[in-house]
Amino acid sequence: MEPVFAVLVGLFFAAAIYLMLSKFSIRIMLGIAILGNAVNLLLFTAGRITREVPPIIPADLAVLPAGAANPFPQALILTAIVISFSFLAFLLVLTYRAYQDIGTDNTDEMRIAEPDKPRLPPMGY
Repeated sequence: MEPVFAVLVGLFFAAAIYLMLSKFSIRIMLGIAILGNAVNLLLFTAGRITREVPPIIPADLAVLPAGAANPFPQALILTAIVISFSFLAFLLVLTYRAYQDIGTDNTDEMRIAEPDKPRLPPMGY
């Protein structure tokens, strides 16, 4: 099952990079969301996908059995899901606000918000 997930992770990373190289901010946001899912799936796959042996330490052992799934990547994934969702919500609000002010989601057209002649820094400190 791990090779299937490895191929899926590669496809997710490829799709995320393709979308993040776009000049439209909505596509960039979708690419960031897919990138977060790819990283989560990568961590999940690295922690071994087994259903036969749960990640519970028996009373007579001090460590997990050899074939058990690793619970640490699963805990990292839960944290990463919350962080990526909050980051995506922040990006959604930021993109919507930029669209309201400028009227476009094209990043090339958003350059009109930059000043024509940037001010020089103070000469004497």
